[in-house]
Amino acid sequence: RDAPHFIFLLSMFVCWIDHYIDFVLCADPVPGACNLEFPLENDPNIYLRYNIYETVIRFAPANIGHARDVTPPACDVDTGSSTRWRLEYDVYQYFLPENDLSEQSLVSGIERVASVSSMEENGRKLMTLSSKDRTELSFNSIPGQGVIYSIIVRDPITNTSASYIPVHTYACSFASILDGCTTLGKISTKVFFTITGLAGLFVCFLGHRFFKCELFCMGFAFGAFFFFVLITRTTMLDYNIRLTLTAVIGVVGGVILVMTWWRFGSVMACVVVVGLILGFLVSSIVFFTPLGDLAVFRNDVVFWVTFSCIVLIVPLFFIRWPREGNITTCGIVGAYMVVLTVNAYTYTSLSYITMDILKRFLNSNFSRAFISVPLQNIDFIMITVWVVLAVSGIVVQLYRERSRPFFPPSPYVMWRQERERRKTNVLDPSHHIPSFPARLLARARQLTRHTEPAGERTPLLL
Repeated sequence: RDAPHFIFLLSMFVCWIDHYIDFVLCADPVPGACNLEFPLENDPNIYLRYNIYETVIRFAPANIGHARDVTPPACDVDTGSSTRWRLEYDVYQYFLPENDLSEQSLVSGIERVASVSSMEENGRKLMTLSSKDRTELSFNSIPGQGVIYSIIVRDPITNTSASYIPVHTYACSFASILDGCTTLGKISTKVFFTITGLAGLFVCFLGHRFFKCELFCMGFAFGAFFFFVLITRTTMLDYNIRLTLTAVIGVVGGVILVMTWWRFGSVMACVVVVGLILGFLVSSIVFFTPLGDLAVFRNDVVFWVTFSCIVLIVPLFFIRWPREGNITTCGIVGAYMVVLTVNAYTYTSLSYITMDILKRFLNSNFSRAFISVPLQNIDFIMITVWVVLAVSGIVVQLYRERSRPFFPPSPYVMWRQERERRKTNVLDPSHHIPSFPARLLARARQLTRHTEPAGERTPLLL
């Protein structure tokens, strides 16, 4: 490695070439030397494909190192400790700066992870694979966020290592005009989430005071989420049509929740629905942490049972403290709706708290994906905004409602009570006032009857 080396590149085109050259010793593992799938005989490349849900990488197995002009060890003849089956593969990930799609940012990022030592220093180690594991891995896609993946193969006996060629993706297309990397976020999405953010800000500070408005917003969120999952899984409609139908069904869900409270006056039933929404958000936060990357949660049954248990536990606290629980939900959920609005205009990883759960609802194969998102400067700013808004909203509402009734009475129940009071209380002047239908009927009869002449109709009493 200390001797000078000369490498010449010949190209028929006039172009700039960014390249990095690394040298390996004969004892180092040979990445891709046991390739049986890809075009090259020795293929150290990492092959990548992506969709809106997941990013999948594949690579060819490596072989143990050998000297030049020596026949390489056979790949699949033996599985002993003297063969390539002793090798281990460390999977690394490196996030490029958020909201930076420039070529310079990509080149700088590749330079930081091109070698084994630099990747170990700057990258994040996700997992270690043995030679018996599959050489295909799945990760969650983050459109617009640059990610570099690399694999370092290690020989535990000779204590040597070598790196595959890193691969990068933005999980979006630079060639697409409508939905390209530079135009992420449809106008319809921005309009939808802008209205959502304004509603969230209102709920955060005034939700409990205007209880009907809060119930409408919560019913809207509840109905819209599950309808979007249903219509996306069962139809191939255009995104804008699905979003419009989702908004319509969300309005219907909000009206149903409000009318349920208006007609039956059951505050507890409505508060339980509100508690389920908070439980959903809390459960999503739990699985957004490294806890969600545990191998046991790759099983759909284990994941959904655990997720549902957390969702159902949260509303239990509302039975004991309904007003405090409702105000807490207004603060936390309302503030998160503001965070989602910011994500419609600029990328923030906090949107993937609920986005990853939505992807798991929509894609049956998403359970195998390794969940990993970057937390950079804008994310810490948005976490601060979320916490400040939530705490401020909760404190303001608790202070404003300290001397008020826990919940406003149902208008329909109040009307029925007032009607019963008028029927039974003969001292109330309104008791002698005919009902509204009776007054309408009497007025109609007056219009159809012949007007009788005025005068005495009865004999005088002596």
